[in-house]
Amino acid sequence: MTLSQKNHWLDCVSDLLADEAVRSMDAFPQHRTGFSCYRHCIWVSQISFRLCGALGWNAREAARGALLHDLYLYNWMDRGLPGLWRHLLDHPAQALENAKARFPLTDREADIIRSHMFPISTVRHHYRESVIVELSDKFCALSETLGLFPRRLDFPQPSGHSAPNAVYPAENRAYFSHP
Repeated sequence: MTLSQKNHWLDCVSDLLADEAVRSMDAFPQHRTGFSCYRHCIWVSQISFRLCGALGWNAREAARGALLHDLYLYNWMDRGLPGLWRHLLDHPAQALENAKARFPLTDREADIIRSHMFPISTVRHHYRESVIVELSDKFCALSETLGLFPRRLDFPQPSGHSAPNAVYPAENRAYFSHP
């Protein structure tokens, strides 16, 4: 992401990044140990922002919806394998409820959050940006699971938020420091 793109992306999402609930996603693991829900959502947001911008679509709302798409605020790994299916189906509704409670959402942003698990869930997209976020989410999830993501991703640390090494145990710290 160029500096100009990063600054434009930050202009679109800085109010979200400053929110305590959004920052708290850094405490929850996502698809791989050491890769938080916060980092996952930022990566999905940045990819969606760039793709929608390149297509001339609404990059701002794609970035915002993508950043909030997993705002479910619990550790899904604590639920065990039987709870995984429920999580896959239910977390978009929980994320949407949490996002609506904290931010005024556009219809497009709400649709992005609600439909990002299609086709696992039956909630279909109503906006083309929702499709971009869904596909970006699947790409990031697979990359994280397989360990194929770049070692140096550009993750902003909002003021008042701890550095990633403060969130993870010592055995995971080296995971973030690879060149």
